[in-house]
Amino acid sequence: MKNIFIFLFITFSLGVFSQIEDPIEWSTSVEKISDSEFVLVSTATIEEGWHLYSQNVPEDGPVPTTFTFDDSEQNFSLIEKTIEEKGHTIDDTVFQMKIKFFENKAVFRQEVKVLSDINTINGVVEFMVCDDSKCLAPTEIDLKFNIPNESENPFNSDEGLLNPVKWKTSIEKISKVEYDLVITAEIDADWHLYSQHTADGGALPIEITKSNEKDAYDLVGKAVESDTIKKFNEIFDVQETYFDNKAILKQRIKLKNQDISKVTLNLTGQVCRKVCIQIDEDFTFLLNGKNENSIITSVDNTSVNNLLYGMNTDGLSFSSDTCKDEIKSNSSEIQSGGKSLWNIFGLGFLGGLLALLTPCVFPMIPLTVSFFTKKSGQNKGAGISKALLYGFFIFAVYILLSVPFHLLDSVNPDILNEISTNIWLNIIFFIIFVFFAFSFFGYYELTLPASWTNKTTQGENSGGFIGIFFMALTLAIVSFSCTGPILGSLLAGSLTADGGAWQLTAGMAGFGVSLGLPFALFAMFPNMMNALPKSGGWLNTTKVILGFLELALAFKFLSNADLVAHWNLLKIEPFLLLWILIFAGLALYLLGKIKFPHDSPIKKLSFSRIAGGILVASFVVYLASGFMVNKETKTFTPLTLLSGLAPPVGYSFLYPNDCPNNLDCFKDLKKGIEYANKVNKPIMLDFTGYACVNCRKMEEHVWPNKKIDNYLRNDYVLISLYVDDKKELPKEEQILVNRINGGTRKLETYGNKWANYQTQFFKTNSQPYYVLLNSDGTKILNQAVGYTPDENDYAKFLECGLEVFKNNNKE
Repeated sequence: MKNIFIFLFITFSLGVFSQIEDPIEWSTSVEKISDSEFVLVSTATIEEGWHLYSQNVPEDGPVPTTFTFDDSEQNFSLIEKTIEEKGHTIDDTVFQMKIKFFENKAVFRQEVKVLSDINTINGVVEFMVCDDSKCLAPTEIDLKFNIPNESENPFNSDEGLLNPVKWKTSIEKISKVEYDLVITAEIDADWHLYSQHTADGGALPIEITKSNEKDAYDLVGKAVESDTIKKFNEIFDVQETYFDNKAILKQRIKLKNQDISKVTLNLTGQVCRKVCIQIDEDFTFLLNGKNENSIITSVDNTSVNNLLYGMNTDGLSFSSDTCKDEIKSNSSEIQSGGKSLWNIFGLGFLGGLLALLTPCVFPMIPLTVSFFTKKSGQNKGAGISKALLYGFFIFAVYILLSVPFHLLDSVNPDILNEISTNIWLNIIFFIIFVFFAFSFFGYYELTLPASWTNKTTQGENSGGFIGIFFMALTLAIVSFSCTGPILGSLLAGSLTADGGAWQLTAGMAGFGVSLGLPFALFAMFPNMMNALPKSGGWLNTTKVILGFLELALAFKFLSNADLVAHWNLLKIEPFLLLWILIFAGLALYLLGKIKFPHDSPIKKLSFSRIAGGILVASFVVYLASGFMVNKETKTFTPLTLLSGLAPPVGYSFLYPNDCPNNLDCFKDLKKGIEYANKVNKPIMLDFTGYACVNCRKMEEHVWPNKKIDNYLRNDYVLISLYVDDKKELPKEEQILVNRINGGTRKLETYGNKWANYQTQFFKTNSQPYYVLLNSDGTKILNQAVGYTPDENDYAKFLECGLEVFKNNNKE
C-alpha cells in the first residue's frame, strides 16, 4: 500500500514539474430510444501510449473512471449502471493486481428515462490516466448532453437518429443461371432483427421479394438464414425467432435469361430493442460486374454440395432395412486402418534396437552405465535411479519431436494427408533417403552443428535432473549420424500412413523406449554387460545393411510422386528391377563380394553373413516372381511383402489397367451414379489414394478373392475417388468451402474435392473407406467399413449391402 502511494506521488510530481499534459479528450452524444428514453454516450479519445482505467478497479489500485449525473431536480432517472466496453485486462506489476484499462478510445453508455421537459443533462466524469512511466493526477471533466425535444426535427441531423443495422451484400455464383444473393446485417448491441420464421403476433418478420415483379428471374424458396435465437415473448405471448449481433441471409435466384446483369431485392422487417424500427431496404446486385468471373468467396455447404456432388448432406440417409450379418466398423477401427498404434510402437521399438547396434550408440552403453554406477560410489540406489531417469529422458526427447505434427493435425484433419501426398515433399524424401543411404555406406558422416553439442554438454554441468536431461539430449545429438536415417524413415512412414501424428508419436515412443531401456537395465544389473558382444566390424556391417534398406525405401517415395503427378515413369516394371538390383547388391555385400570404405578385412565369412546372404538372395528370387502374369486379371502378380511399397500392378507399361484387377470403375461421382441408375445396381464408393498403403493391400490381396471379385465385377458399380489426386479442378469448381471442424479451405484439385466429400458426407477422413449406396447415391445401405483384411468379413459387408438393396427394390 505504502509503495503504491510513493509511486503515485513521484509520478504525479514528475507530471506537475515537467509539463502540463492532457492526453485525453471527452465528447458526448445522445441516442434516442423513444420519446422518453435516451442513451447518454461519453466517448474518450486517448493519446497513444496512455491508458484510461475502468469503472471497476480493485481497492488500492489506480483511481477508477466514475460518472455522476446531476439529477437534483429529478427531471430524469438512471436506468441501470453505466455500460463500458470490453477493454484490456492485465496483471499490473506496479499495482500488483489485475487491472482493466482502455487505450486509443473508450465509449461509455448510460441509459436514462426523462421525466419532464428538459433540454440538457449535466454530468461529471472523474478519471486517471497513466503511461508506462508516469500517472497524471485524478481529473474531473464536466459533461453536457443535449436532449432532442419535439420542437427539434431529429431528421435534420444524425444526432438522435437511430440506425441499429448496417447492411452489406455479396454474390455467390452457383451455376450459369443460379446465384445466391447474400445480405449481411451487422446489428448493434441489445437490438434484435426478426427472422422470416418468427411467430405471427409478435414483431414483423423479414420478407424478401423482387423489387420489380416483371424482372426475368425467380426466387428459389425462402432465404437461408444463419443461426437464430428462439425466446418466448410474454407481452405478445408468442415464441419469437431473431438474430443477435449479426444475420446472414442467402436468397437463391434462378435466371430466366442469362443476359440479366442486375437484380434488385426488397427487404422489409423490424428491428427492436425497447422500441421497434421499421425496415424497408432495396439491395441491388450486379451479376456481370467484377464478381462474374471471380471464384466464389464463401459458400454455404448446401450450395457447395449441390454444385460439386449434385446432392446435399440432407439428401443422404441410412436405409431402414438391415441384414443379419452386418459388419460393424467403429471410427477408431477405421482410423487405425488395421495398423494399430501398438504395431507402430513395435516397429519404432525395432528401429530403436537397430539404432543400438550402430557404432554411434552401442559403445556408449557401457561408458554411460559405468559413469552412473561409479559416480554414485557405494550408493547403488542413486546410480540406478539416475540411470532410470536418463533412460526416461531419452524417451521424452523423442516423444517431443512428434508434438509439432499434432498441432498441424488439429488445424486441419486433412493436412497430414496433403503433406504426405505432396509431390515435391515425396521427391525431397527420396533425395534425403538416398543421402542417408550413402552416409550409412560410409562415404560421409551426418552430424548436427557442433554448437548444439557444445550447448547441451554445458547443460550437463547443471547437475540433478537438468544435468541428466542434457546428457540424454547430448546422446540424441551426437548419435544423429546413425539414428537420423532411421528417424527419417519413421517420420516419412508415419506421414504417409492414415494415422498421421498419433502413429508418429507411437513410433517415436517405441524408438525412445528401446534406445533408453538398455541404459536403465544395465545400471540395475551391471553383470549383464559381460554378455554384450565387443564392438567391432559387425557394427559397420549393420550400418551398411541399413544403407541398402534406406536406398530401397527411397524409391517408394519417388513412386508416390510419380503416381500422384501421373508422370508414368516409375511403373511396376522399373520399380521391381531397381529393388532386384539393390537387394542383389546387399546379397553380394553379405557374401563378401562388395566392400565399402569403413569395412574391416574379411578373413573368413561368418555363419551369420552366409545365412543372411542366402536369405537376401531368396528375397531377390521372390521379387523376380512379381513379373509372373495373372491370367485372370491380366496383370502382374501382386507381391504380399511389397503391398503399399510398390506401385499398383495395374500401373504398368506391359499390362496397363486403369482400375484394380481389371475391374470396371468410375473416377467421377456423378458419372458413376448416372450409370448405376441406368443399370439399377448398388454403388460401392471407394475412398482411396494413389499413395495409400492399406488401399493397395485391399485391392491386391482382398479384392482378388473369387467371391469378392464376383460381387465387385457383376453386382456393384465401383466408384473410386482418389483423395490425393493432384489434377486441377475446373475453375468453376475451385471454391472456398467450410471445414467440418471450423474455418474454410479452397478446393483446387480433384483430391481436395473428394476429400471434402468424404468429410462432409461421411464425417471421416481416413482411407481406405468403403460406403455402399443405392443406385441414385442417396441412401446408405449398411455400416461403412475401413481397412478390412479379413476376406470373409469383407465378403459379408458386400453381401449385406446387396441384400438391403434388393429388399428396398421390392418395396
